[in-house]
Order: sequence, then structure tokens, then C-alpha cells
Amino acid sequence: MSLNPDLAAFLELAENNITNGGRAPMHQLSPEQARREYDASTEILDTPGPLVANVTEITIPCRDGQSIHARLYNPFDAAILMGPWPVLLYFHGGGYCLGGLDSHDSLCRTLAVLTPCCVLHVAYRLAPEFRFPTAVNDAQDAYHWLLSNGSELALDISRLAVGGDSAGATLATGLTIAARDEQWLQPICQILLYPCTSAWQNTNSHERLAQGYLLEEKTLQWMFMNYLRGKADRTDWRFAPLQADNLNNLAPAFLVLAEYDPLLDEGIAYAEKLSAAGVSTRTKIFPGMIHDFARLGNIVDEATRVRQDIADMLSKTFYRSSSYEPDSLCSNFIHANIQQ
Repeated sequence: MSLNPDLAAFLELAENNITNGGRAPMHQLSPEQARREYDASTEILDTPGPLVANVTEITIPCRDGQSIHARLYNPFDAAILMGPWPVLLYFHGGGYCLGGLDSHDSLCRTLAVLTPCCVLHVAYRLAPEFRFPTAVNDAQDAYHWLLSNGSELALDISRLAVGGDSAGATLATGLTIAARDEQWLQPICQILLYPCTSAWQNTNSHERLAQGYLLEEKTLQWMFMNYLRGKADRTDWRFAPLQADNLNNLAPAFLVLAEYDPLLDEGIAYAEKLSAAGVSTRTKIFPGMIHDFARLGNIVDEATRVRQDIADMLSKTFYRSSSYEPDSLCSNFIHANIQQ
């Protein structure tokens, strides 16, 4: 399928702003400048998320004595439906250098309401101030914190999923590998939106889509150079999960990929390796889409569609036992929130 025409117009405008408008490409910006532009663009490119019954700011302690911030979205009215509630632990994208709680607020709100489930969105520390493996350690610390403290927030850790987009998806799937190796509780599913999985960006899709499709090769390498300490980090499975010796006994995976994303081929390769290892794996490639399309709600309808697909997958996983079915009153409350 050809590139979605609305995306084509958007990309043409973005290119014109660089060529004729004097705007520098991301790889020529400082991390601080790139973050400001990334955050500012969110308000233009994405729609506001739905109202959520309860949104709580949380501080999570880390192994090095520092702390990170997280945001818990709870769509349930406790007066209608008591917990414990299922929860998705979510990690945002941004190449380990960009993004935060606000850049993915709409996405997390929508998943919380549509599923319905609680969503704990983690703001791991960013590079280059905090290089590899700080983001990995922060993700693991957030996972342990949730396992230890979830019950106090009426969260059901027996119904815990992990997910993320781009670099955040890499952190999420890395958690399942670490959980298996360290004999931690394995999540019940992993939601992976266009994950970074390869040590080297040399696939056909990287070559075909190196420029002009939002996530450009120079930008991607700028991100990785800011994040990685040296060449040895590239072949660490925590950065490139395709390097893992095996992917056996991991949580079922749902991979969302985009036809015009440089990461397409490595996403397919990871899905195939998961499946070959016996992991229940579902892959959906969205035709005509580019990287990060799930946050382009003001540009393409597929941003809404992919959120519904993820919510459907989570709902089937969280509520597959009839004893967990949310009652009709809760469902009415959720749909009312969506309408707002």
C-alpha cells in the first residue's frame, strides 16, 4: 500500500520546515532542544486523551538512591467496581532521549479507559545525562516497585501486563526476559509498538526508509549515540533483544508495526524469533503508516484504531476469566468517559 496521503502531506510540510523554514533536523539539536520540540509537537499532532476517574502522580525509588516519576491512570469508580484492578506498566518511546509523562498522556489515558485497566506510565531517566543501562534499571525498579506496592493501590499483580512504544517497547520486552532469568513474576502479556530490537540498523527497511519517514537514520543514530556508552552496548540483549540467547517461556506478545517504519524488518524478525521460541505471538502491520503513528491522532484515524486494537488485546487477556468481567455499570461509566 502507498503511504497514507494525510501522512504524506504531514511529512512534506515537516520537510519544508527544515528546507525552507530554517528549522534544524533533530540530529543537529541538543538533547534539551530536541525534548522541547518533541513535547511541543505532541499538542499539535495528538488529540487530548479522555477523562480518567483518578490520575495519581507517583515517585518510585531506584537502586542508585535516586527516584523517578510515574503516573497512575485509574478509570474505575471505586463506588461502582472495587479492586483489585488489572494494570498495564507502560514505557514511552523517544529513543531513550526524549519523551515523558506528558508526551504519552493521551495514549495512556485512552488505553486505561478503553480496556478498561489501570495504567502505570513510567518516566525513566533519559540520555545522555543517564546512559545505558540506566533506563533498563529504572524499568526493572519500577516493575519491582509495582510488584511490592501494587496491592496498596488496589492493583492486581496477577493481571499485570507490560508495554511500550519504540524504545519503551524494548524496555518492556526486556523486562519479560529479565523476569524469566531472575525468576521474577512473569507478566501475563507484553504489548510492543514498533520496538527497537536489533544491534545494527542495516535491514532492507532501514535502507529503504532512511530519510523522509519521520524516524530518520541520522536521528536514530543520534539517539543511540547519546544513549550507549560504547560499541559493546550494542550487542547487549537489554538494548537489542534479538541478541538474547533464547526467548523461551516469555509472556504472550502483541507486536504493532508500521509499513513505512525503518524498524519494520527488525520488528518482524523479533516476532518470528518469539514465535520460534514457542511464545504466543500476534503481529499486526498497519499499512501506509509510519513510526510513532499511535501518537498522531490529529493526523490519521489509525491512531484511534491501534489504540482500540491494543485495548481489545488487553481486555481479552485481563478478563478472560468470567469472574473478572467488569459489570455493566462500570462499562457505562467507561463509555461515558470516552464520549467526553
